[in-house]
Amino acid sequence: MRGRLESDTISLWKPACGVSMTDMSASDFAVVVYREDDVWEVDVLPAALTENLDGLIQAMRQQPSIGGAIGLAAVGDDFFVALRAVGNQISVFLSDVTASVDWPLARQVLDYLDIPVPEDEDLDQVLPVGDMSIFADLGVDEMDLGALSGNLDLFPDEVLASIARRLGFGPALERALDSALGA
Repeated sequence: MRGRLESDTISLWKPACGVSMTDMSASDFAVVVYREDDVWEVDVLPAALTENLDGLIQAMRQQPSIGGAIGLAAVGDDFFVALRAVGNQISVFLSDVTASVDWPLARQVLDYLDIPVPEDEDLDQVLPVGDMSIFADLGVDEMDLGALSGNLDLFPDEVLASIARRLGFGPALERALDSALGA
C-alpha cells in the first residue's frame, strides 16, 4: 500500500519557475523541523529542494532554533535523506546508497560524505550511509534507523513519518503536510 502522500502531493509539489524536474514524482517532499518555545514546528520546503542538498542545508540554517534544525526529504518510492544542523555541525544520512546512481540528491549526499558512487556489482543491496546516530540523542538509535531504512515494505514517506512520530513531531509533520496540501 502506498504512503498517505502519493495522491495528495500532486497539487502542492510544483517546481519553482525555470526549474526542470522531470524525474520528480508526486510523493517527493522536503521539510525543515525545529523547536520553538519547546514546541516542534515543521515547515514544508519547495519540492525543488528534493534535488538540492546545498539548498536543504541552507534552509535548515535559516531556522532560528537553539537546538538546531532537522531537514527531511523523501524522493519517490526510492529513498530519503535526513539532515541535522546543530551549530556549524551538519549530520547527513542517506537511506539507500544505490539511489545515487539515479538521483541527484543522493549523489550530492555521497559527494558531501566523500563516498564514491557504487559500482554495478554493489547495486544489489539497500544500504544506508552517513551518520547512523543522527537522531540517537532524540530517541532513534542506530539500530532503529538502520531497521527502518532497510524495511523494503515501507515507502520513504512512511519511514519519515515513523521517525517523526518517534522523535515527537509526527503530528506537526502531518499537520504541515495536510495544511500545505489543503487536506
